Amino acid sequence: MEKECVRDLNIEKLIEFCEQNKQQGFRARQISYWLWNKGISDFESMTDLPKPFREALEKAFYFDNIKIESINRSKDKTTKILFASHDNKLFEGVLIPSRDRVTACISTQSGCPLNCSFCSTGKIGFIRNLSVGEIFGQVFELNETCKIDFGRSLTNIVVMGMGEPLLNYENTLEAIKHITAENDLNFSPYRITLSTAGIAPKIKSLADDKIRFNLSISLHSADNKKRSEIMPINKKYDLETLSAAVRYFYEKTGQRITYEYLLLKGINDDIKDAEKLSQFTKISPCKINLIEYNSGDSYIYLPSDAKKTEDFISFLKSKNLVVTLRKSKGQDINAACGQLANKKQ
Repeated sequence: MEKECVRDLNIEKLIEFCEQNKQQGFRARQISYWLWNKGISDFESMTDLPKPFREALEKAFYFDNIKIESINRSKDKTTKILFASHDNKLFEGVLIPSRDRVTACISTQSGCPLNCSFCSTGKIGFIRNLSVGEIFGQVFELNETCKIDFGRSLTNIVVMGMGEPLLNYENTLEAIKHITAENDLNFSPYRITLSTAGIAPKIKSLADDKIRFNLSISLHSADNKKRSEIMPINKKYDLETLSAAVRYFYEKTGQRITYEYLLLKGINDDIKDAEKLSQFTKISPCKINLIEYNSGDSYIYLPSDAKKTEDFISFLKSKNLVVTLRKSKGQDINAACGQLANKKQ
């Protein structure tokens, strides 16, 4: 019989396995504790389980363990970790320190199918979705590295690494459930932000599933023609479709949306672009994060110059919008937004 991944089992299936092996149901909660609170990677470490039962688990199940292939530290103290799955698929996670917090940026896919023109990850193409355990494992490993590098635990998590999380919907939400569950990592959902390129039906699903974490949308243009050129997903879910999904999300959840907007010189940084952005964001209360462009391996774009950026911000603020200019970190180790490409430095 083919082995099953132990982290794919819910508590009911664990209880069923315990009963089949003449173990009491509380053993299932012990297994769950080891998996999701202690983050262990082998059955032998489950020291409060009888040895014959550990052996039965070993025969029936495997671990979707991840390993660290390399760690690179930037001059600004950003840390990028290249992970490998049990079947040698690569993906990256990043630790981003600031004055009063350390944020983990995690991936949900190896590679990405969306092929946004400004993003190095898209050039890899799609390899596969990450499992629940692989997504969870990144947070666990990044938290351990955070303790070593910064002497503290993670304060925030952004699901903004490699891949489109809403194209790996079930695994991403199940991983977040274990990250936030009181008996697991017990991380506050209000300190987690998931970013999507605009998978409209799944944005509605997030509302229906009553998520408690924050939602961010990688917009980058409020002009359909321009957005389709830099983000092919817009051809499938255009701005009107996305707008309807955002409206639905806000009406169901009451949550304020964040829009991510990458400033590209001569492409989307004109006052006319700012006007269109201000019009689009009238859908619901929001805030806007403007992002500096990081070239990675692509030099088809340039970052917006300082004057253009200043004018863009001033216009948005004149419309009473909440705007932040996000300074990129980790550029020297290709750890900034759009630079993740599964490369050892």
